[in-house]
Amino acid sequence: MADVARVAGVSSQTVSRVSNGFSGVNEETRERVLAAMKELDYRPNSAARALKRGKFHTIGVITFTLSTTGNVRTLEGIATAAAQAGYAVTLLPVAVPTQDEVHGAFSRLGELAVDAVIVIMEVHLLDSSRLTLPPHVQVVVVDSDAGDRFTVVDTDQAGGTRDAVRHLLGLGHETVWHLAGPSSSFAAQRRADAWRTALEEAGRAVPPLMRGDWSAESGYRVGLELAERPDCKAVFAANDQMALGLLRALHERGRRVPEDVSVIGFDDIPESGSFLPPLTTVHQDFAEVGRLCVESALRQVRRGAAERGTTLVPTRLVVRESTGPA
Repeated sequence: MADVARVAGVSSQTVSRVSNGFSGVNEETRERVLAAMKELDYRPNSAARALKRGKFHTIGVITFTLSTTGNVRTLEGIATAAAQAGYAVTLLPVAVPTQDEVHGAFSRLGELAVDAVIVIMEVHLLDSSRLTLPPHVQVVVVDSDAGDRFTVVDTDQAGGTRDAVRHLLGLGHETVWHLAGPSSSFAAQRRADAWRTALEEAGRAVPPLMRGDWSAESGYRVGLELAERPDCKAVFAANDQMALGLLRALHERGRRVPEDVSVIGFDDIPESGSFLPPLTTVHQDFAEVGRLCVESALRQVRRGAAERGTTLVPTRLVVRESTGPA
């Protein structure tokens, strides 16, 4: 900076004001300083600037797995929104979904210099009594019921499920079977609860709950069981991957979709329109979830204060060819 000041014939303070984009420098002087910076190949040291200001323009993201569609697409939305706001993203993967691992990830935040952290993880792993947050680090949680403790951004799981069940009942089906995700998942449990409530409110029988693990393989395994049940005429799968496995099982057992069994998924992954038949599903706006996470995190950073409460992102029913009249 002293070299730039000498070449431009100004003070180091003026160089600092120009490099930081502050006002109060006349245009001729600014151009002279910028020309000196270019001549000397001077670049401000972002690390030193961050240490001085206590702001790092970095958001940490803690997540357990990148193998699920929801986590990957939410992370993509976060990264895109952060980049647009001029922030970098540091990923802190948790190898094993235990409170010890999560506690370790939060502890590492102090070493990685972040302004905020977005957590894509189940709420039962967030034991607030054991978590040690660096000072002034703000927290946003995705997909949980922790709105009483943190800022939460989530898809409207219940609303999307109601739309799916009502769609099938509206086609004349007596009831709707449910292929749920793992019991440890908040999203899976929220969808299962909403499925049961929608059937009860409609005065319909509630079939036994079937469990998968989000994978197409688990959908196929459960699908082989459902294919043997002549009373199974409509199935709501908790995600599109399990619906894919279910479609394969029904096909192998000679159950036609949608003539014999209607199938609806959840997520609207890019490939769902290319399933055979094209899958009716519930669309999740992962990009909007990511954008709202970043927006909430940066708002807390600017205010220097934590917020609480839950923001729900609406879903949309996408009707294709895997559902039909009873």
